[in-house]
Amino acid sequence: MDIRRSWSGLEVVLVDTPAGMTRAAASSKHRIGFHVGRPVRAVCRLDGRTHRRLQSRGDMDLVPAGMPGVWEDDKATRILRMSVSPELLRSAAEGLGVDSERVELAPRFQLRDRRLEHIAWALEAELTAELPGDALYGDSLGMALAVHLVRRYRTTSGALFEPTGGLSRPQLARVVEYIDAHLDGRLLLAELAAVAGVSASHFKALFKQSTGLPVHQYVVRQRVERARLLLARGEHGISDVAVRTGFTDASHLARWMRRVLGVTPALVRRRGE
Repeated sequence: MDIRRSWSGLEVVLVDTPAGMTRAAASSKHRIGFHVGRPVRAVCRLDGRTHRRLQSRGDMDLVPAGMPGVWEDDKATRILRMSVSPELLRSAAEGLGVDSERVELAPRFQLRDRRLEHIAWALEAELTAELPGDALYGDSLGMALAVHLVRRYRTTSGALFEPTGGLSRPQLARVVEYIDAHLDGRLLLAELAAVAGVSASHFKALFKQSTGLPVHQYVVRQRVERARLLLARGEHGISDVAVRTGFTDASHLARWMRRVLGVTPALVRRRGE
């Protein structure tokens, strides 16, 4: 059974594929097939070429938008498919100083890329987790994926612009104020970047340089701290506090409170601290 999730410009599906032939029609999105199942002998036909290989856990195929392909495996296995929208790729390109109208990717067979693999395992963990992480985390992974594709696999050459120095004090103050005012909602990477007045691809790096934390971790910690204060007052139940602080439900809040503070919501409420 397929497991699927979507974030801003990124769709990910974990699918069990049967032995035999799989045809993939041309897509409007750039796709990466990440092998997570048992090894299989495979034949890939893509861009007029045929590639035969023993496909193992961690192998990847990069299929640019508009390109169909055929895969044939000798055994059933499992694939993590990541689809990146052209809009997300263009956003990453613009942030890196690349002409977004000229950014193109070339097909690649049986890639081995430690950075892509790290992102893929994180996405697989999100799909299989009992309770999903914050939407901001998925957005951040999607942008990291798009930025890496532009950096390493674009067909055009040229120097890239890399942000340094962090956010200015006024920029950081605006972002922190915005996060604090919207902790009960679904915060997105693009909207936080817009508040700071920088590209989404730059915002991730600049925010971490300024605070020492990735933005999704900062937001989770702020939500946990807001929840702790509300629970300590004893005016709201745990489920109500979870909703008021942007968590899915009481279980979601409990998981993150144990991870960040090492205590349960019930204990915080009972102690009043």
